Amino acid sequence: MPLYETVMQEKPPVVLDIGTAYTKLGFAAEAYPRKIIPTEFISSTNGESKNLFNYETLLEFYDQVVDFLQMIFFKYLLVSPKDRKVVIVENVYGQTVIRETLAKVLFRHYEVASVLYVPSHMIALSTLAVPNGVIVDMGYAETTVMPVFSGVQILQAFQDQKYGGRDIHEVLKCLLLKEGIDSHLLTEEVLEDIKVRTCFITKLSRAHAYAEKNPPQAPPDVQYPIADKAIITVPGHVREEAFEIFFEENNDRDSLPHLILKAILGSPLDVRRILCENIFVVGGSSIVMGLLPRLKEELQYLVANDKEYQKRLHGDIKFKFHKCLGRANIAAWLGASLCASTDLVNSRSLTKEAYMRFEKVPDWICLDDNRVNG
Repeated sequence: MPLYETVMQEKPPVVLDIGTAYTKLGFAAEAYPRKIIPTEFISSTNGESKNLFNYETLLEFYDQVVDFLQMIFFKYLLVSPKDRKVVIVENVYGQTVIRETLAKVLFRHYEVASVLYVPSHMIALSTLAVPNGVIVDMGYAETTVMPVFSGVQILQAFQDQKYGGRDIHEVLKCLLLKEGIDSHLLTEEVLEDIKVRTCFITKLSRAHAYAEKNPPQAPPDVQYPIADKAIITVPGHVREEAFEIFFEENNDRDSLPHLILKAILGSPLDVRRILCENIFVVGGSSIVMGLLPRLKEELQYLVANDKEYQKRLHGDIKFKFHKCLGRANIAAWLGASLCASTDLVNSRSLTKEAYMRFEKVPDWICLDDNRVNG
């Protein structure tokens, strides 16, 4: 059925990508989010700003979601949520309590017409219109790797580690404190701005030189002004070393290149070469100069020199990377926006009537929700 005869005759669905640090929000069939905001809200009880996922009880989390969604609908999107469709990007291994609470608030408090949850990795890949790939999502709290073949997620090969943008901020702060910079100047906002504006990922040869305690000539220092408080100097070696947390070698072999190779080797044998040639890196922490060339160098180096990978990956292995259509931090939101503009939002969504009947959100891990009828 043509698009203009179905979805777009109605109110355009709202598309939300609620991350640990930032939330992307907008409408279906749009190329960019209307707004990217911190995942924070002003509490209606005490008037303080607070992160959405900082809670102690489920009742407290419910109230926080109510306040957060009220801010989204009435302050930023300027629409009434009643009888409107909502599409939400979620991690396929995300917490059940989050998806259940979001659905409860949307259906009971805001009376939306339907809610559609879409998996973040697969929906990000859909923006490229390719069926196969290894999606690397570098977020604020964690980094996850999910292989997809023929539009199906290979769940047993999923990999994740608890390093992301937050850990880069901690490393950057430690390095700057060693340079004698006052800790009061290094707020979370300042650290993020320094990371984005001044830091980059160095070449593999220079990283090996740093690891061998034989540092090469450092890149130029940068003078960074902090509002009208002070001007600090960000040394060249700090700019170069901040992102090395993604590539640190250890006995657990859990650096980013190892995660990608483990995800590929955890996939069926006959799809591994295809996955090697379709790597897609997304997420806010991936927007840094030098990431893709360094990743390619690291992967080729490990395949050529690591005995375990030599035994299991044969032939002339070439690693190839896809480029995002837009910015890497909105790839999942863009995929959800495309999905929300098709008839899938009508055929696959959880409707208000179905939710009120069963009082739960169908989950892929629950046999009760996935058994064949009859």
